[in-house]
Amino acid sequence: MGRAFEYRKATKLKRWGNMARVFTKLGKQITIAARDGGPEPDTNPRLRVLMQQAKKENMPKENVERAIKKATDKDVSDYKEVVYEGYGPFGIAIVVETATDNNTRTVANVRSYFNKHGGSLGTSGSLEFLFDHKCVFKIAQKDGVSLEALELELIDYGVDEVEIDEDDILLYGDFKSYSDIQSYLEENGFEIHSAEFERIPHDTKKLNEEQRSQIEKLLEKFEEDEDVQNVFHNMDESDSEE
Repeated sequence: MGRAFEYRKATKLKRWGNMARVFTKLGKQITIAARDGGPEPDTNPRLRVLMQQAKKENMPKENVERAIKKATDKDVSDYKEVVYEGYGPFGIAIVVETATDNNTRTVANVRSYFNKHGGSLGTSGSLEFLFDHKCVFKIAQKDGVSLEALELELIDYGVDEVEIDEDDILLYGDFKSYSDIQSYLEENGFEIHSAEFERIPHDTKKLNEEQRSQIEKLLEKFEEDEDVQNVFHNMDESDSEE
């Protein structure tokens, strides 16, 4: 199986396992999508796929509606998506994606998490070369469509890796190909379960159990912060999950 798939399998059960956390993250994404592209899913592709994802995650309908309505609030109009990059202990590269209405608060928190756990906040863009920025679609399998044929068809739309994940199919493509891939899937009747953006490390670093535990404590601090949407790193977690 491909590098991207193996990395995702090693981390997906650990990241965003808490249902309330998933709803908070999705709700903020829905609000930002509605603010940027309008509240109507028919004319807002990003909102449309997020609403499908919310349904798949069993997010209550009223939560979704509240998140869309929130897009018209003055406070929400100040939301900005900011990416922070730094190194944790043992040279582990960490990228923290946030959505915040108070950048001063968020950067202070992120810096303090790094400092208190033996790391340091770096400059924006300093770690981009260590990760591939990908869009990842999870779709339902479709009768009569083989994996090979689908992959061949989607190469022209920016997909570079296709894998089976239990009963679903995972499609990995370049970050910039998101809208082209979504358009193809919708026009050809594929059911989209989720569409996310991930930063997949070119290489991962192996740590011993004690070192890995120290990194995990830092990652947990980031993920507990309400401003944080995603955390990516290049620590090898393959030995920490069955």
